[in-house]
Order: sequence, then structure tokens, then C-alpha cells
Amino acid sequence: MIIVTGGVGFIGSCIVAKLDELNIHDVYVVDWLGTDDRWKNVAKHEVGGIILPEQLDEFLEEHKSEVTAVINMGAISTTTESDVDRILRNNQQLAWKLWCFCRDNNAQFIYASSAATYGSGEHGFVDNADLDYLKSLRPLNPYGWSKASFDVKVARELAEGRATPKQYAGLKFFNVYGPNEYHKGGQKSVIAHIFPAIKRNEPVKLFKSYRADYKDGWQLRDFVYVKDVVDVIVWLLRNPHVSGLFNVGTGKARSFYDLAKATWNAMGLEEKITFVDMPENIRDRYQYFTEADMTKLRAAGYDKPMTSLEEGVADYVINYLNKEDPYL
Repeated sequence: MIIVTGGVGFIGSCIVAKLDELNIHDVYVVDWLGTDDRWKNVAKHEVGGIILPEQLDEFLEEHKSEVTAVINMGAISTTTESDVDRILRNNQQLAWKLWCFCRDNNAQFIYASSAATYGSGEHGFVDNADLDYLKSLRPLNPYGWSKASFDVKVARELAEGRATPKQYAGLKFFNVYGPNEYHKGGQKSVIAHIFPAIKRNEPVKLFKSYRADYKDGWQLRDFVYVKDVVDVIVWLLRNPHVSGLFNVGTGKARSFYDLAKATWNAMGLEEKITFVDMPENIRDRYQYFTEADMTKLRAAGYDKPMTSLEEGVADYVINYLNKEDPYL
């Protein structure tokens, strides 16, 4: 039995879809479906059941001898969320509860960390799991802090030689894009945001730069396709001897301009891009560069190439965004 928390969300539902494709059906999704269209993220796929988060403790107690892996994607992922107590409950306390369950029941534990833990990137983007290094990171928002503090807690457990789950793998996701992100509102990828305008053949808007060393629209991110993220997670499930804290990106930073151009090109259109002022409230904490150092994951044995930006955007646009049914 595999449990996927946040399994109706963006990355979680893509994991569920992949497990279904692999004929793994003893999968239990932990999530709220709410009143929007998130249910469509899992509607095409067979699962063992959907568990409301408030039912999780009872479910784990009843099935502890059956659970082989927990994939914890459940989180408050909105970087602008201001209710820090809510973030703490969902991002840190739930993760610790699941760590303890997997530790006590000889199960694999794969969990979402985040590139947001790196803050402004002043210490680089190397997935060093050393306790002192992790404590030196300064995330820019409560979401990043909640993920960073759990990474520190795990590092402390390891440093003091305490028992661990059968496998523990924390994944520092960079800028993930792809199908099933439609419910995320302002947190959707730029591709999803600009696609409606492109379909109408209207100019899209990117932020101006406020640094002399970056042209307008040429701020850089490591954009990683969600299908690559899922492939990493499946590989970890199949390699329970691999534990640690790992970056998950492409290892190649690309500009927002490249991203917009690739989206236009996927529609067979010439790009029309304009530049707008960045909101003042984010200018002083805006990241101009992120790029995953992928050395550690590669050294652990993951050797599948990451999808290029142009290939990933084309697949997303042609096979999902531009279809009547855009769900994976």
C-alpha cells in the first residue's frame, strides 16, 4: 500500500496518474477535494481510496502493517500565505507525524522539500544535508521556512544517530510546471498564466528587471516538467536503498523570456511579449536566479535525462492546455 498525501493537488495527482499507469492500484490519496474542480486531477485514475486528512490518524493505525511507502506532497504551498500556524500544521507537523509512522513501521518516506529553502540563493543551490549548512539558510517566506525547518529536523535526527524510516528522501523541487496545476490560482506556472492570452494571439506580460545585470524578462529559473519530477519519485520507490536530501530540477537555468517564447512557439505563433512593472512589495525579495545542482541525485544513480524547456512546454501546451480535457 502506498499513501500519497496531497494526492489531489498538482504534483501529488501526477504521481497518482503514474502509479495507475504502472498498474499500481493499492494507492490511497489523502486530501480535501473542496468545491472546485480539483477532483478532475484524479478522476481518470484508479485509487484504493481517498482519505480526508482528519481521517488519516485512524487510517494509519488500522493499516500500519500494510503501508510500504508514504509520499508526502501535502502542504500549504502558497508562498504568500500569511497564516503561519496553518503552514506549521500542514507543512511541518504532518511531515513529522509521517516520518515517525514510517520509522516505526519500516516504510519508505519520500517528502517534498523546496528550492524556497535556499532563500535568495546567497549560499548557492547545492543540496547539502549537513546540519550546519541547513541552519545557515534563510528562506524568504513562511512556506520556505517551514520546509527548511523540517530539513533541519531530519538532519538533527541523523546527526544524533536516531532511528529513521526504511528510506527517507527529501526533494527540493525547483519551478515545477505541467498538467493538473489549474487549481493553483496565482501560484500556477507562468505557462498556465499566459496561455489564454497566447491562444487569443494577444501580447503576454513579463516583469521588468530592476537589476542592471538582467534584461527585462531575462530573470532566470530552473523550470522542471512535472513528468520528470514524477519519474524521480518512482525511481526512488524502486530504489529504497537511496536516502538523502536531493535537488529536483533540470540543472539548467532559463529565462522567463525563453519560457514565454517556447509557449508561443508551441502554438505555432510568433511571440508577442511586453514588460510591466514588478509590484513594489516583492521587488526587494525577488529571486533573479535559481539553478539546481543535480550532482547529488545523479551520483545516487538517477540517470534519466531531464526534459528540455522547449520539449516540456510543447508537450504541456499541445497535449494538455490546448485540449478540451487538459487533465493528465
